[in-house]
Amino acid sequence: MNKIIFSISVSLDGFFEGPEREIDWHTVDEEVHQHFNDIIRPMGAFLDGRVTHELMAGFWPDADEDPANAGPMAEFAGIWRDMPKYVFSRTRENLEWATAVLHEVDPDQVRALRDGASGDLMAGGADLLETFRRLDLVDEYWIHVHPVLLGRGRPFFRDAEGWQALRLLENRTFGNGVVMLRYGVVRAG
Repeated sequence: MNKIIFSISVSLDGFFEGPEREIDWHTVDEEVHQHFNDIIRPMGAFLDGRVTHELMAGFWPDADEDPANAGPMAEFAGIWRDMPKYVFSRTRENLEWATAVLHEVDPDQVRALRDGASGDLMAGGADLLETFRRLDLVDEYWIHVHPVLLGRGRPFFRDAEGWQALRLLENRTFGNGVVMLRYGVVRAG
């Protein structure tokens, strides 16, 4: 059965963006970028919040046309462009690049997307995470911890009504100090 996977890059102190929404502190070298390509390529679709999608759509549609973005970056541009995308937005109607807009998070619709996809679904967006967590739609977390302390910013995991047990499925350390932690959600029964 396909899974819904939330993937995020965070600082060691748990922030996914700095106080001015900056993400320029991400430590993504060629090895880490190739890893991202390898784990995302077999996915069935992206599930993103509007802000995450707009961030991606602001760079990736034609990133491979710039010779400075050769190698894994150019490869990812093609992966991103071709991957089916579902964006949750109350304000947008139409988006480009194989993107469907969903106005509400309907758990049955999300499960149907998951079950009908050609592979796992990669989800992104802090606000979307909170909704998916509350509705018990997250199967795994792929957390890439970058070797930096931001001190302040926006935490990826915010207060929740209860705790969630997780099981470590995989970890990997990259040459630049990034650590990938892959956790599965442990459900009762």
